[in-house]
Amino acid sequence: MFGTRYPLIQAPMAGGPSTPELVAAVANAGGLGSLAAAYLSPAQITSAITRIRDLTDRPFAVNLFTLDAAPLDRDPGPMLALLRGYHSELALPPPSLPERPAERFDEQAAAVLAARVPVFSFTFGIPAPAWLSAFRAAGTQVVGTATTVEEAELLAAAGVDAVVAQGAEAGGHRGTFSGRFEDAMVPTLALVRASVAAVRCPVLAAGGIMDGAGIRAALAHGAAAVLLGTAFLVCPESGAPAAHKAAVLAAAEDTTVVTRVFSGRPARGLRNRFVTEVEPHGDAVLPFPWQNAATRTLRAAAARAGTADLLSLWAGQRARLARALPAAELVATLAAEAGLEAAGAAPG
Repeated sequence: MFGTRYPLIQAPMAGGPSTPELVAAVANAGGLGSLAAAYLSPAQITSAITRIRDLTDRPFAVNLFTLDAAPLDRDPGPMLALLRGYHSELALPPPSLPERPAERFDEQAAAVLAARVPVFSFTFGIPAPAWLSAFRAAGTQVVGTATTVEEAELLAAAGVDAVVAQGAEAGGHRGTFSGRFEDAMVPTLALVRASVAAVRCPVLAAGGIMDGAGIRAALAHGAAAVLLGTAFLVCPESGAPAAHKAAVLAAAEDTTVVTRVFSGRPARGLRNRFVTEVEPHGDAVLPFPWQNAATRTLRAAAARAGTADLLSLWAGQRARLARALPAAELVATLAAEAGLEAAGAAPG
């Protein structure tokens, strides 16, 4: 489907991990690299895609969030007051909110469309039909994210080329867009199997897949390919902060939690001091992406200082299986473990 050697996809990880170098290394090794562009400006998107093309002539994907910022509907004062103590701890000015908390989808999508990338993927919803038509006309394959069978059916009806079945085990933000987040925590393999039975387009498995055994299980349940995020987060080509990588490599099986405290949207990561201390103040948490904007300065400073307790340590379940290998070596290792070479892997 994507013209890759293996049915292995490096999942998009917004906020820094998905560097052009990581995307290209995965692509050159036979997988599909994914640029997470949700927090990039249109100019930054264009620059990153140019860099990827300097490093590889293989297919790759670009991923965006479809959700634009709604007007802030509550007083940010309580949250900013709560964050003030953490800012003081890192010798930062008092926290504040920008007038615009995030890039606009239409502007970002226009930059991706103009670049005529091989694959465009998205999460948090479904773009307007005009966007999907425009990408298809440009020869770009379109992939949407579902956390329930209902969402998979909605995406298929919209005409996507493939559906990512994001299971409850997945690290980072939940892609839920229809129904309650609490009702969309379906285990990966169960979601894959049910989605394969419900839609005609290919289903791609995401969530808690870290090794060859996980890949084999997903493919056996009908997945056409698998996405791995946390597995690639600790690669040297990843742009994740060193403290984030170290925390993932030291993780235990039961250390992840789904929380809204960093961004305002449920996301799975490692529990740390910030999560533990802010969770009891859930009523003060701002909606996405306002909460994300409110904590951005703190998170950036914590990354520079190597303070993992104040970072959003996104990671999926089974993070303890992460291996700090170069991306190309990890792709080769995963392919060998999954028996993809022995099976005569065709383009994925």
